Amino acid sequence: MGVGEGKSIGEWFGPNTVAQVLKKLALFDEWNSLAVYVSMDNTVVIEDIKKMCWCPAQSSSVAHSSAHLHRSALGQNKNTAGLCPGWKPLLLIIPLRLGINHINPVYIDAFKECFKMPQSLGALGGKPNNAYYFIGFLGNELIYLDPHTTQSFVDSEENGTVDDESFHCQQAPHRMKIMNLDPSVALGFFCKEECDFDNWCSLVQKEIVKQQSLRMFELVQKHPPHWPPFVPPSKPEVTTTGAELIESTDKLFELEEEFEILSV
Repeated sequence: MGVGEGKSIGEWFGPNTVAQVLKKLALFDEWNSLAVYVSMDNTVVIEDIKKMCWCPAQSSSVAHSSAHLHRSALGQNKNTAGLCPGWKPLLLIIPLRLGINHINPVYIDAFKECFKMPQSLGALGGKPNNAYYFIGFLGNELIYLDPHTTQSFVDSEENGTVDDESFHCQQAPHRMKIMNLDPSVALGFFCKEECDFDNWCSLVQKEIVKQQSLRMFELVQKHPPHWPPFVPPSKPEVTTTGAELIESTDKLFELEEEFEILSV
């Protein structure tokens, strides 16, 4: 997915690239009913989110049949992306640029307010060559986790569950001064129900939009008319797995070795 976003294997992903990759990956989990919305141009559009999160109700006979087949396939009752009458749980990601080379101090208070919201999932960011997961603040310091540990991939078990015990951050949280943060960040919020999203909108209007002269992001009711029409994301066609990149690199090494032999 990173290759599809213009990133080569081994490159660092910025917060916006991570957000775009997460949005695509969520569409490949057929058991997943999560709706992932990534804001564009620092603007969150309420109309688009509600269009994406509301699913038409299926007939009871179709719904029962689909649920039974899905339980048989996974060995447990999980909702599917196609079986979600009502509101789909929302993962809202807002990529931001809070300055040029350093954070503009005018954004700090609003940035802190986001951590106070009950829907907050924290923020992605860090500094050059250091990616962190920020979960809160204390005074003018941010509290973050650094969960990077190289280990084997997660392998799902026969009943569909995943043993992810060792994939949680084992180290204690760290702290860093807010002004040391790279200005490129991504805020995360989770709204399980529509009322959670409505409450989040109210908090943003009260604490972010009305209180700040220079806003971190905009919250608008209607889709901007000068934007392309909003189309809820669908499972993308995978044009590359990255394997051809690895193969081309291997061929390059082979050519270099042949050239060295010829030179000798």
